[in-house]
Amino acid sequence: MVSVQKLNCSWSLVATIVSIVALVSVVQLFLFPSGPSFDYFGYNQVKDSCFLANGTNYGETKGKNDILQNKRQPLSGRFPADLHKAVVYRGAPWKAEIGQWLSGCSSVATLVKVNEQISGKKCKDGCSGQGVCNHEFGQCRCFHGFNGDGCSERQELSCNYPATEELPYGRWVVSICSAYCDTTRAMCFCGEGTKYPNRPVTESCGFQVFIKTGPFNLPELPLMALTFIVNSPPTEPGAPEDVDWSKADHDNIFTTNASLPGWCNVDPVEAYALKVKFKEECDCKYDGLYGRFCETIVSSTCINQCSGQGHCRGGFCQCENGWYGVDCSIPSVHSAVNDWPQWLRPSQISIPDNGSVGGNIVGFKAVVEKKRPLIYVYDLPPEFNSILLEGRHFKFECINRIYDQDNATVWTDQLYGSQIAMYESMLASPHRTLNGEEADYYFVPALDSCIITRAADSPHLNMEEHRGLRSSFTLEFYRKAHDHIIQQYPYWNRSSGRDHIWSFSWDEGACYAPKEIWNSMMLVHWGNTNSKHNHSTTAYWGDNWDEVSPDRRGNHTCFDPDKDLVIPAWKRPDGTALSLKLWARPRKERKTLFYFNGNLGPAYEHGRPEATYSMGIRQKLAEEFGSSPNKKGELGKQHAEDVIVMAQRSDTYHEDLASSVFCGVMPGDGWSGRMEDSILQGCIPVVIQDGIFLPWENVLNYESFAVRLGEDEIPNLVNILRGFNETEVEFMLANLKNIWQRYLYRDAIMLEAERQKSAYGYIKDWAKELSEVCDEDIFTTFVQILHYKLYNDPWRRQQTGLKKETGIPQECLLKV
Repeated sequence: MVSVQKLNCSWSLVATIVSIVALVSVVQLFLFPSGPSFDYFGYNQVKDSCFLANGTNYGETKGKNDILQNKRQPLSGRFPADLHKAVVYRGAPWKAEIGQWLSGCSSVATLVKVNEQISGKKCKDGCSGQGVCNHEFGQCRCFHGFNGDGCSERQELSCNYPATEELPYGRWVVSICSAYCDTTRAMCFCGEGTKYPNRPVTESCGFQVFIKTGPFNLPELPLMALTFIVNSPPTEPGAPEDVDWSKADHDNIFTTNASLPGWCNVDPVEAYALKVKFKEECDCKYDGLYGRFCETIVSSTCINQCSGQGHCRGGFCQCENGWYGVDCSIPSVHSAVNDWPQWLRPSQISIPDNGSVGGNIVGFKAVVEKKRPLIYVYDLPPEFNSILLEGRHFKFECINRIYDQDNATVWTDQLYGSQIAMYESMLASPHRTLNGEEADYYFVPALDSCIITRAADSPHLNMEEHRGLRSSFTLEFYRKAHDHIIQQYPYWNRSSGRDHIWSFSWDEGACYAPKEIWNSMMLVHWGNTNSKHNHSTTAYWGDNWDEVSPDRRGNHTCFDPDKDLVIPAWKRPDGTALSLKLWARPRKERKTLFYFNGNLGPAYEHGRPEATYSMGIRQKLAEEFGSSPNKKGELGKQHAEDVIVMAQRSDTYHEDLASSVFCGVMPGDGWSGRMEDSILQGCIPVVIQDGIFLPWENVLNYESFAVRLGEDEIPNLVNILRGFNETEVEFMLANLKNIWQRYLYRDAIMLEAERQKSAYGYIKDWAKELSEVCDEDIFTTFVQILHYKLYNDPWRRQQTGLKKETGIPQECLLKV
């Protein structure tokens, strides 16, 4: 299992190698890993017991000889399309050409041998205890507030903008602080001299709040501040509230007088017992703290929770010796081999003759068998990921989970949590490789879901030069990531970036991608081809990309269906909904013909005031079919009993979807999560957004499970839906039962379930329910698409260079 070349080196090097060999020689550590697995959920048994509609077992594939015996017959002949021009592969109806290739080629793929690179370069001063050493380059990844080659330089990141006579704490910013500012993170705390010095003093907590009695001076505050004030809860029911950012509220937050609404000296036990007053505007917003008064220290949210090889410090993984990477999942030569992650097992290790510098091993190879496609994940500097997590001012921003007082997982409803989920799955995937020369794709993990939500977090993020446009700010963020990989790595220029993958999670996807990266594949939630809506469609000014200079953006569309993918948004796993199997509810229990519950615009109470919201589509739907009175007390012109279009939030939303045959899918400010809601509750999606692709629409055959209507067909919507016969309805409902998992981040959820079971013994209801369903989820679908594109994208035909072992028959390869 282990091969070691003959060595001519110092005794110190021999001793080091002997210790490595001693670890590696315990073969059962590779064959039967000691780390946690999914077996305790019965995962493997479930995975092999999923059946397709035609009876084919998911765990089985056609014999490899089948394709050789039938090589004279084209794939289209062996896997004919159905009447909807779909070919079913592993339960899903794919567009014919894709489904045929996957059925005949991907299904027979075999393992290939990959030389994984295990590095051991040292960093200056061991990063001074203020960072993590990237052993591939010997470069430090410094924690928030530290920089320099050895992370020895401390930064001063102020919470406040410069003071003026009128504004002694500077103008408003999320980090504005009248108490103690931690200048390594630009975060505000009570500070020394108080009973609870580590209790956050966030935004209005530290300033005087009063009842608004006069007109508000809009020009003095930026848009983000206005948003906060509009949404802040009033002191008295119905009374508007305002904040004076020029006047600190030290009398209250620092008081020890129980009759005043204090904060920094308030005892949690007394406050919960209502024995003392506390300032209602204060809150526990920072990650790693839990409870109304931040009284409990809990786990922060880190990428893959540092893979068990490090400590999560506010979002940044502080890796143990011998490990590095954003989630501490990359072993160096100093790691214990039996602790290596599953995607590096089993390994055959080879120590080179010249692998030493000054008697130290700086790298060796570990041969691992994997299936293509192989994905190389860049280990970018932390400014693109970890620091964005470590410094966030609201714990719910850009993540999919936090942790409660027992360190149990609390899933969030943050739609943008999809970016973290996809990133975590990629890092833990058996398709991951550390060998960039062997990789088929290169993933650039720039977390725009964090940078765009944090745009107004603190002065050091420098939004001023972007005129308050988060779109411009984010474009520059991606350009910096592009410049880094161009300078640091050799892979971009080989294909002009065509084999690179970027994730754009925000409302209009990759519309404001810098022109330098447009050749790459974009993972988005908004597939606007700009064939009809050829301008920014968001009603939120700060995200408008029409204002971005063409010199920076270029003239590309928002989405190119030939190269890009629309992936589903994050939806939290609901144990109750999963146990009820709402996605499988039969036709006879679906009494409502059409259902939509959501913001319907200015005609309704609390509706968005902008006419451009939802591009006016939801408003048109409400005008025709509104089933609840608008501000004028009017219903829709074509109100019908079995058609529900309502603006008031439903407390039984998932149940309502599962009780309906058809469900509306329309934009919000750009994309919304309505497609996922519909499919996860087994309701046939009715897509109304011209020229804009939905998740997987350019690869799956939507005619098999969805209905797409033109925006000008809204007045005729009900007549069209009533025109489907029961056979067609049952056909689409049956397909939804087979594909609902492909709109759920099951892989990332189960990775978290595994971590929770290993660390605390928790098996929550969502973990149990998802362990019993098939693993054809979002990430699996993504990998299947990458495999197809690897051998079918036209640009690959011109690719030259070293031919790689593919693991598929010659008949499946492109003819170069």
